[in-house]
Amino acid sequence: MAKYIGGDLGGTNVRAGVVDTETGEVTNLISVPTIAREGQDAVLHRMAQLFLDVVKTSGLKISDIGGIGIGAPGKIDIENGRTIFLPNLYGHWENTPVAEKILEYTGLRTFLLNDVRAITFGEWKFGAGRGAKSMAVYAIGTGVGGGLVINNQLHLGMDGTAGELGHTMVDYNGPLCGCGNHGCIEMYASSPAIAAAGLKAVVQGWTTKIGELAGYDLNKITAKTVSTAASMGDPVAMEIYEKVGFYLGIAISNTILHIAPDKIVIGGGGVQAGDLLLNPIRRTVKERVHMVDIDRVSIVPAELGDNGGVIGCALWAHQRITQ
Repeated sequence: MAKYIGGDLGGTNVRAGVVDTETGEVTNLISVPTIAREGQDAVLHRMAQLFLDVVKTSGLKISDIGGIGIGAPGKIDIENGRTIFLPNLYGHWENTPVAEKILEYTGLRTFLLNDVRAITFGEWKFGAGRGAKSMAVYAIGTGVGGGLVINNQLHLGMDGTAGELGHTMVDYNGPLCGCGNHGCIEMYASSPAIAAAGLKAVVQGWTTKIGELAGYDLNKITAKTVSTAASMGDPVAMEIYEKVGFYLGIAISNTILHIAPDKIVIGGGGVQAGDLLLNPIRRTVKERVHMVDIDRVSIVPAELGDNGGVIGCALWAHQRITQ
């Protein structure tokens, strides 16, 4: 059975669609607000109804669906289908039996996976990672997520936490990260870090288009504002992306030395900056990596966009059910 439901539980929205796990095709994609402040039970019921609506709009029957895979942003107990800690959702969803509840509400076996591990799986099978034996994903957004495929297997480690590449330390004297460590790459390359660098430039009175693009409203300066200014040739904004790319390049250099991958895939909203971000990453890696043939490592943008996680979750459910 090739039809599975892939779902993505986010802080703002829950998305789901029918995924053909043989082709990667996504159909009948629906998104509803998470409204996490209503509590976990309300969200779980809303998720279950979303999955049932996706099946209904597809014209399929419940018996036509092999199972459900759900990606969530945080620490997951993948064996028992529980969320251990979701930092970006109200209540943190500590030890919540998500898979058990969704099975109860829908009748479909359900499996959980960290959201960026799901993106990694999807990109490896049907996206920018196609054909790679080993690869790593860096997803740049509110934080910096990560995932690994090693020797054609999604690498999860002893408890599903392998691949937390956003918490690779690039400066042991750096700023405190939400994870409790200092100097994680997330503190230098996430969307909030990019926005903060743009805000600082405007507040300090540097000559830059960043303020103008935000209507001189400091609250409206985002990573997108900075990337737009950089794409217009603004020197201050371009320098911000040079620094972001440098720090990412340092982290990625370490990953390359660890697993010697065929590909590094850069995803998340941050990749919309394109070569403004990718070129300094590539330069830094070329300067820093000498023990791996760097000419054989491709550093490329993700291809599946918002569907990467939905596809990866469906693949995860298929793998768990058929293995």
